[in-house]
Amino acid sequence: MTQPPLPAGLAAPGLNPDPRPVIAAVRSGRGLDDAGAALIARGLAHGSVSDAQAAGFAMAVLLRGIGDRGRTALTRAMRDSGRVLAWDLPGPTVDKHSTGGIGDATSLIVAPLVAACGGFVPMISGRGLGHTGGTLDKLQAIPGFRTDLDEGAFRAAVTRAGCAIVAAGPSLAPADRRLYAIRDEAAAVESIDLITASILSKKLAAGLDGLVLDVKAGSGAFLSATEQARELARALVGTATAAGCPTVALITDMDQPLARSAGNAVEVAEAMAVLRGAPGALRDLSLALAAECLRVAGLAGDDALSRVTARLDDGSAAERWSRMVAAQGGLRDLIDRPDRLPGAPVIRPVPAPDGIVADIDVAALGRAVVALGGGRRRAGEAVDPRVGLSNLRRLAEPTGGVLALVHAASAEAAEIAIAAVQAAYRLGDASAGPLVRERIAA
Repeated sequence: MTQPPLPAGLAAPGLNPDPRPVIAAVRSGRGLDDAGAALIARGLAHGSVSDAQAAGFAMAVLLRGIGDRGRTALTRAMRDSGRVLAWDLPGPTVDKHSTGGIGDATSLIVAPLVAACGGFVPMISGRGLGHTGGTLDKLQAIPGFRTDLDEGAFRAAVTRAGCAIVAAGPSLAPADRRLYAIRDEAAAVESIDLITASILSKKLAAGLDGLVLDVKAGSGAFLSATEQARELARALVGTATAAGCPTVALITDMDQPLARSAGNAVEVAEAMAVLRGAPGALRDLSLALAAECLRVAGLAGDDALSRVTARLDDGSAAERWSRMVAAQGGLRDLIDRPDRLPGAPVIRPVPAPDGIVADIDVAALGRAVVALGGGRRRAGEAVDPRVGLSNLRRLAEPTGGVLALVHAASAEAAEIAIAAVQAAYRLGDASAGPLVRERIAA
């Protein structure tokens, strides 16, 4: 449906620094144009938009929406609210982003794998919050590994290893950093428009030539229903493409943990096992995502999957991983010495009756990891890299009398986690759905 024009004056940048007419236009269903989006984003970054005005804007977007045009305008404006990186490298820059899940360590595999195939991956990632894990938390389980690189060190790591995984610096999409916190306080987190602009503003500020999105659906996902995940995937792909970055999304299964582990050090260990050839769902999805990265960056066509599989199997991806870890201050030989990762002092099995796994409350497993200390309930909390779950049984598998191993800091914490894991599993008749449910392209 065509939206009515915005109030006179808003289409001319700089003529009206007052954000209230922009907020009123969104609230009344008249949408958001480039000038209004720029005014809001600049005001968020530089402080001329107050917290109350930012909350009002977020709530207006949540309730009325801003459509495809407004979503693209807001994404671009938030991207441009800070520094936008440009690269001069002998290959395309490409990245992969996941909406979050349990046991999702694909970034640790995809980044070096794409680098081994000729791409460059300047990955700006995040920390875990709520029941989902964070890539930065996993990497900081590696002794010495730094995610807080300044721009010069970030560029050097990408050039040297072909990939680096870092936290967003303060100059990158500062409008999003502020709006993200306010959305949480204003109960405006669920807006597809705001989620899209938040994810993409940071990714596009990294100066990408292509982007692949892993949008999770299932009991452990932020959006559990496939239709919700499809709506988000379409919004992300359409907006990123309109903003000038070729993008593809895969809707993938989160009705069971992706890896057989959930936590930080345990997931790093499993990712390194995949880089050394271990089979499983984590390997399969990492290959699928890496192949999409090659396609979207123009590095391969129909042969993309065979190319990434060859680079994984011949050890090239593992070598790139070691380069990346060393470039970011970690142990270069870690892949050969996983015992140097921090280990929990207490490891206990989770007993179960013999039977077939029929259903898993994946979010409950994530909450069990958080309760162990492996995640955070609120921003700023410390994370224990040692704790988590391993050897998790998957759907349609026999239990063999054990559902998982709990890695805990104390016997008391282990007992609580054992009960939580037992409650998250149901036995009975079972089947598992496909790992990749759908592919969304522009």
